[in-house]
This record gives sequence, C-alpha cells and structure tokens, in this order.
Amino acid sequence: MTRYLALDAFRGITIALMILVNTPGTWSHVYAPLLHAEWHGATPTDLVFPFFLFIIGSAMFFSFKKSNFAASTEQFKRIIKRGFIMFFIGFMLNVIPFTANIEDWRIMGVLQRIGLAYAVAACLVLILKRSGIFIVSAVMLLAYWALLLSVGEGALTLEGNIIRQFDLAVLGANHMYTMRGVAFEPEGLLSTIPAIVNMLLGFELTRYLTSIKDKKSSVIKLILIGGLAIGFAVLWSLILPINKSLWTPSYVIYSTGFACLLLAAFIWLIDIMKQVKLAQPLLVYGTNPLFVYVLSFLVVTVYLNINIADVSLYAWLYQQLSALFTPKLASFIFAFSHVVFFWYVSLKLYQRKIFIKI
Repeated sequence: MTRYLALDAFRGITIALMILVNTPGTWSHVYAPLLHAEWHGATPTDLVFPFFLFIIGSAMFFSFKKSNFAASTEQFKRIIKRGFIMFFIGFMLNVIPFTANIEDWRIMGVLQRIGLAYAVAACLVLILKRSGIFIVSAVMLLAYWALLLSVGEGALTLEGNIIRQFDLAVLGANHMYTMRGVAFEPEGLLSTIPAIVNMLLGFELTRYLTSIKDKKSSVIKLILIGGLAIGFAVLWSLILPINKSLWTPSYVIYSTGFACLLLAAFIWLIDIMKQVKLAQPLLVYGTNPLFVYVLSFLVVTVYLNINIADVSLYAWLYQQLSALFTPKLASFIFAFSHVVFFWYVSLKLYQRKIFIKI
C-alpha cells in the first residue's frame, strides 16, 4: 500500500475547517470554538494550521519515498523553488488588489510560513536519518523555548515577546499584522522555527505508520502517542503556556497529539470499519488543497471590494442571512455555505482528474 486514505481524509477535513474558520459572515458574531484563543490556551480553531503542517510533512514522506529519499542537487533546487512559490503566492494574496501603499504591505502570512517550513523540513528529511530528525526537532523546541524566555519580564506577553521584537527589527511595524492594536506577526519569522517541527513530526509519524501492517495496531499506537503527547503538553503548559500566536513548543506537542487522535479516528473509520463512502467527500476536498485555499482567499477579496447599497458584497450577503437567523447562526451558515461551494469546486476538478500542484 503506497498511501493511507485516512491521511487524505485528514487533509480534506483540515481544508474544510480552514475555510470554515476563515470565512465567518462577521467576526463580531462567531461561535467560540471557531475563534482563536485570546492569547494563551487553544480552541479547536487553533489546531487547524498545525494540522495542515502535519499533513504536508506526511505528504513529503510519500513524495520522497518515490525517489528512495535520495538527496541530490536537483531535488534541493525543487524544494527551494516550491517553498519560494508558496511564499510568493501567500505574499501576493496579502497585497491583492493592490489598494494599500507599498509601505504597508504585510510580508508574512499562512502560505509564507508553510513555504519556509517546507523548504527547511524537506531538506532536513533528505539529509538526516530518523534519529537525526528527532534530535534536531528536540533541539529546535528547546532552543526556541530558551529564546522565548531570554527577554526576561514580559517574555510571554503580546507586547514584550522576542518574536515581536525580532519581527519589528527585520520587517518593520507597517509590514506586520495588527493584533488588538499592536503590531504583532502571528506568522512571524522566529516562530516559524517550531512550526517546522510540526512538519517533521508529521513526516516521522507517517514513516512509522507505513511500517505497521496491522491497522488496529496503528489505531491503538496512534491513540497512545496522541494521548501521551497531549498529557505531556498540558503538564509543560504549567511552565510554558500553550500559545498559537507565539507557537510555543508546548503548543507544537499539543497540536501534534490531537493530529494523532484525529488520524486514528480516520484509520478506524476507513480501514477498519470500511466506511470509505462516509469519508468520500473529505477525500475529494483534499485533492487540490493549495488551489482551493487560494481560491477561497481570492473570492473573499472580491466580496470585500464590490459594494452593494453602501456596504461590501461580503457584508451585504451576511445581512441577508442575519434577517433570517440569529447573528451567530447566520455567520456560521455564511461560512458553511462557502465550505460547500468550494467542495463542489473540488468535486468538479476531481471528476475531471485535474490536480493542481506546484
């Protein structure tokens, strides 16, 4: 068997959740689980991005397995090129439709972080053996922890953390995201370091899974690994809070633990219970993840730049729903309708065997 359908379903639900949490009718009325944690702590929404990194790490395993994990100059060139393309696409999504001054263009973002993390993680898995990957991952997390605490008082606050200080020095406040009135980049440069570990762990767990022939054993072991990871992260959070914005090492382990549990659930559903039809919509959704993500972003940009009755098309559509439903339910239906729409787009591409890759 060359791949796990469970991993494809995992990718599909992650894309669906990403669209769901990114496209509410209004940010003023959102159900609590669909919002990010205010600062410390984690909601289900805070797990979506690390899930995506985990899945990319998993996909790397299958991709590099085809060439027997051969490290070559051409392979490294392809990796750097792909990482650059992802970074560039993310940057362009920030600046389209070019209405902001160039002095205010945001540089970093979700795809930018994915591009950087991919370039580093992909090179590492070709250079290092399994033990080396785990050692490097541990060193990254521990060094990043020490880096976080190096600024002393206020080290884990929004204003005083070293992540913000570094990004201010390198990027400049005008090129950063604004969080609660403060220039802070949640997809910052330094905080991409631990995000690389999410990808490396996805790679290694997939390598481990493919070595186990008995699916029931896979489920049991994934549940054990996931439970231990979550328990360890919760204990670690007593001295190093789980924080997505800072991408703390405890958050890396916490999110990876939940990734293991969700993957175990899909293996149980698909490989043990043989309920492939139930997972089929998710399998379809996971076939063109980058294209669907970019398309969803562009559609929202169009909404926001077309006006109807003195409000954006985005706001106008939400107003029509809010006339029929409570504010939060209207906001949820708005988001869910986009999940359904982009699933339909994915279905049409899937039926025509169109798979857009970089």
